[in-house]
Amino acid sequence: MKYTILFILAAFLLSSCSAPPKEEPKNPANVKRHELKGRVVSVDKAKKTASIDHEEVPGYMDAMTMDFPIKEDHVFEELKPGVEIQAELVEDNTATPSYWLEKIAIISAPMPGEPTPEVKEPEQIGKQVPDFSLTDQDGKKIKFSDLKGKATAVTFIYRQCPLPEFCIKMSRNFSDAARRILEDPEMKENVRLLSISFDPEHDTPEKLKQYGIGYLGSDADEGFTVWTLAVGPDKDIRKIADFFGLEYTKTDNEQSRFDHTLVTAVISPDGKVVNMLSGSRWTVDELIHDLKAAAGPENTASK
Repeated sequence: MKYTILFILAAFLLSSCSAPPKEEPKNPANVKRHELKGRVVSVDKAKKTASIDHEEVPGYMDAMTMDFPIKEDHVFEELKPGVEIQAELVEDNTATPSYWLEKIAIISAPMPGEPTPEVKEPEQIGKQVPDFSLTDQDGKKIKFSDLKGKATAVTFIYRQCPLPEFCIKMSRNFSDAARRILEDPEMKENVRLLSISFDPEHDTPEKLKQYGIGYLGSDADEGFTVWTLAVGPDKDIRKIADFFGLEYTKTDNEQSRFDHTLVTAVISPDGKVVNMLSGSRWTVDELIHDLKAAAGPENTASK
């Protein structure tokens, strides 16, 4: 009996020592995962991104072509324009970047002789921006036609956006660009920035002004002479968004959360779209370059 008890105790201790450690939860509360399928349009190995023409992600994102960060270096050996992939789209608003692709699998290689997917020029290029009315951060009514004669960059944000690679980055880039513009007399005269909120329920002019001050700091008084934050009725914002190709859907009524794309347009002094900057990967230097080019040769040569 004594030996039997010792044997059972030893077996128990052995099984306890060899038991695998408990796995950490696969999906912490702040992480969301979605299955994504699409076709690779282009790859930038240096920036560790790929442009994917993807299918609808049900309940999360419409079908569109979008740039995605990719953290796994080995993937780029097989990731070529034309291949079809299946991957996990990971969203984590506490990380930088706040979204990326992982677990990428090639499900179909390009057919022999198949042309490289064409990177389509945005349909807005060359089109006249329709006139629209908004209210700026000072409560003043403005029209887009008021900006005629100025090269203008337009982007879309909402004040409570928590994602560092989305609205936060757009506003940081615009506030940094505003400071650069103020340093250049030619640009200060000929260039403007406009951020349009698509959350009129919460983004009053007063709150947008405080939001802008948060980015501009002590430069706010002068900064608002070149950077305007504005809002309008939802039905009007929808029309403006449709023209520029912005897609947004409210997903959390209590916290005013939106799923949305990123749209930044550069517009010439005659009111035509001359460039659409993709996603959040563009830099302030690129924006300034495009605005100088849109403003005219005299600004392209300056600074």
